[in-house]
Amino acid sequence: MALDVQSDIVAYDAPKKDLYEIGEMPPMGHVPKQMYAWAIRRERHGEPDKAMQVEVVETPSIDSHEVLVLVMAAGVNYNGIWAGLGVPISPFDVHKAPFHIAGSDASGIVWAVGDKVKRWKVGDEVVIHCNQDDGDDEECNGGDPMYSPSQRIWGYETPDGSFAQFTRVQAQQLMKRPKHLTWEESACYTLTLATAYRMLFGHKPHDLKPGQNVLVWGASGGLGSYAIQLINTAGANAIGVISEEDKRDFVMGLGAKGVINRKDFKCWGQLPKVNSPEYNEWLKEARKFGKAIWDITGKGVNVDMVFEHPGEATFPVSSLVVKKGGMVVICAGTTGFNCTFDVRYMWMHQKRLQGSHFANLKQASAANQLMIERRLDPCMSEVFPWADIPSAHMKMYRNQHKPGNMAVLVQAMRTGLRTFADVLDASRKE
Repeated sequence: MALDVQSDIVAYDAPKKDLYEIGEMPPMGHVPKQMYAWAIRRERHGEPDKAMQVEVVETPSIDSHEVLVLVMAAGVNYNGIWAGLGVPISPFDVHKAPFHIAGSDASGIVWAVGDKVKRWKVGDEVVIHCNQDDGDDEECNGGDPMYSPSQRIWGYETPDGSFAQFTRVQAQQLMKRPKHLTWEESACYTLTLATAYRMLFGHKPHDLKPGQNVLVWGASGGLGSYAIQLINTAGANAIGVISEEDKRDFVMGLGAKGVINRKDFKCWGQLPKVNSPEYNEWLKEARKFGKAIWDITGKGVNVDMVFEHPGEATFPVSSLVVKKGGMVVICAGTTGFNCTFDVRYMWMHQKRLQGSHFANLKQASAANQLMIERRLDPCMSEVFPWADIPSAHMKMYRNQHKPGNMAVLVQAMRTGLRTFADVLDASRKE
């Protein structure tokens, strides 16, 4: 592996060791034999506070096109919960490794590079997007890498995610870190932001256009908070859906045109049998929900797009309220995977159902550039220390987390640090 260190990195003295404590800095470019990691093992599958345990494991070795990153902070998202639970699939059935390190978001410093890596040097400050592929098929060369047979998500379908002192990634996963953000702010946004970007702009001809209306489920969460900001950036209108009134001001503050509280309606869950009395009650309530949308968009103006991710609980309503020729785009199923809908409204109104899965590098980079240009807010809500990584996931699992995005500290010793020099200074004071 090449060791090509940035010339502007601050000089510091540190001993060479085989294992460093959390927050302790090795010499620049020195890769210890071992590291601390929050590991999941197949026999521990379950809720995050049981599945995740701190272990000392071997530091990953890198191939010619790979990079080793010293993790400063990491983001919390549902990938960690699913990895712990082993659903919808166990990560061990994918990567076959003996343990799994979750974490699909991170900010950090390039610590070692493979001998064929040209774009990055040791010392570069980066954020990481979570798509990997082998790079040698038609989709990766002229198509869309997200359609590649080798496409996989780092930190879920690979065993070497960001809840560790070091993480191994492909060089094409790296993007420049917004220097105006702290390490934890930089770590919390890439997965949700890039996912939202592809959902809104990645499925032509239904890419979002100025003046269009978008219904955004979970508007106060990580995905929703970026969806609303991106919709504003495009000159379109976001209608946010919330579950608690105390989230209304947050969502309106992001720039939503209007907000609807789903608890004011009773049309959630799987679709009742069509034309049954239960269906008729559901349809009445669903149309009441549609009327609430019209109160924001104007009478008879249905949404051009529905930004879906709850899945089972909301999908019947989403497929009903989107306009003729509109699109329901879905990237997850946080309330369940058995989605139902009245297909008559689908074929007769020629609506599109579109699955969407993370983003390719071009899309992720376009979204990241908006963050670099300070046109987006990371909407970071909470930051947790290294020791609380499982409890942070438990908050998300129980839907007890605050609006926005959560981050956890890894090698950064405290919040508010913005440079490597800040990190060195903080580590010396501990």
